[in-house]
Amino acid sequence: MQKCIRVFPRRTKWTPIDDLAFVGDPPLFRPPDMPVKISVTFTWDIKEGERLQKAWSVYYSDVQLGGVAFGDSGNGFTPGQFIKEGVTFTSRGCNKRCPWCFVPEREGKIRELEIKDGYIVQDNNLLACSDNHIDKVFAMLRRQKRGIVFSGGLDATLLKSWHVGLLKTISVKEMWFACDTDQSIPNLEKISELLKDFSLNSKRCYVLIGYTNNMLLDQIRLKKVLDLGFLPFAQLYQPKTLYKREYPKKWRDMARFWSRPAIYKTELKKSS
Repeated sequence: MQKCIRVFPRRTKWTPIDDLAFVGDPPLFRPPDMPVKISVTFTWDIKEGERLQKAWSVYYSDVQLGGVAFGDSGNGFTPGQFIKEGVTFTSRGCNKRCPWCFVPEREGKIRELEIKDGYIVQDNNLLACSDNHIDKVFAMLRRQKRGIVFSGGLDATLLKSWHVGLLKTISVKEMWFACDTDQSIPNLEKISELLKDFSLNSKRCYVLIGYTNNMLLDQIRLKKVLDLGFLPFAQLYQPKTLYKREYPKKWRDMARFWSRPAIYKTELKKSS
């Protein structure tokens, strides 16, 4: 990996924390002159990225602005460079074209990458890869010393019994699926039987809310996901615009409630 300063408009749980990773403006005490790469993930952070490019250019001669918000298709992956250590991408892209998803437009169809070690698998659609690639990924995961997290998500429509067999060969901490519409529920029903040997805490599910602006139907879907044996995690829909959509408090409260399993399991148990 080329030695460079990496700058991010905001800190997330995926932001690197090494000495050459910074969030926001240049600090008082700065590294010596070297390339600076500003990475912007969200379109609504583009203006902040442009401002940061000017701020860092006061002190550094080579300041580059890029990232997925600018259409970076992710042709390769260097562990620890723009995402924290432990995370790995073994593929990019997705063959589906869900209207609310940024991935197909930015990354194109599924592409397999060289497999780099990591225990947090961030692939957008690992199960769309070739059987040979999937086998190699699990061989890598068996070497890891920590519980495996499939935070990029596993496609419920592609999960087969042999995939479940592979999952049983590793220490799974979290496997994530998605239930973005009511049409996704039958897929969860199918895989709930395949995954019956795994604990509730290991089975997680992203649930898109706000896309149709129907709070009642979204709440029903969230509860259905929980009833099927998956811990739901509500995600407020964000359109592909330069400005982040601001939701009313009732929507924010709903998303907050349904993203904290300890809270919603306790509250729903009280009301039952």
